Amino acid sequence: MGYVDKNLMSGEVVLYEAKISWVNYLPSIFLFIVGILLIRLYSTIGYVIIIISVFNFFVAFITRWTTELVVTSKRVIHKTGLISRKTIELNHSKVESYYVEQSVLGRIFDFGTIVIHGTGGGKNPIRDVDNPLMFRNKAMEIIDTYQTR
Repeated sequence: MGYVDKNLMSGEVVLYEAKISWVNYLPSIFLFIVGILLIRLYSTIGYVIIIISVFNFFVAFITRWTTELVVTSKRVIHKTGLISRKTIELNHSKVESYYVEQSVLGRIFDFGTIVIHGTGGGKNPIRDVDNPLMFRNKAMEIIDTYQTR
């Protein structure tokens, strides 16, 4: 956690961290298998698909490696990006609700999209979160604990 560790406020501690799911790699794995199968019939197309799958795998790896999603004692922080950076930081008092969306595959492999609703109508979707229901529950518990103090 590079960004979060460097940008914690005084007295703020990380209480829960979520990761991007491994299913981010599935499209590149599928393309790789298709490329291998096509090499025998159409060698050039097969090799092109394999190259595309390796590129997609690299992008998925970078996405998973550079995404930070944490609940601290004061905020919910979501950061994406390697070279360019996009951050969403909501104070606990500004979080209205969490919406979890899971497809059938999401239910099977336990990943989904979390939409954090902030005051003022802000909606911040975070896609492919591993174990999104656990994140929602932990975030709500932490916010409730720190707001009742």
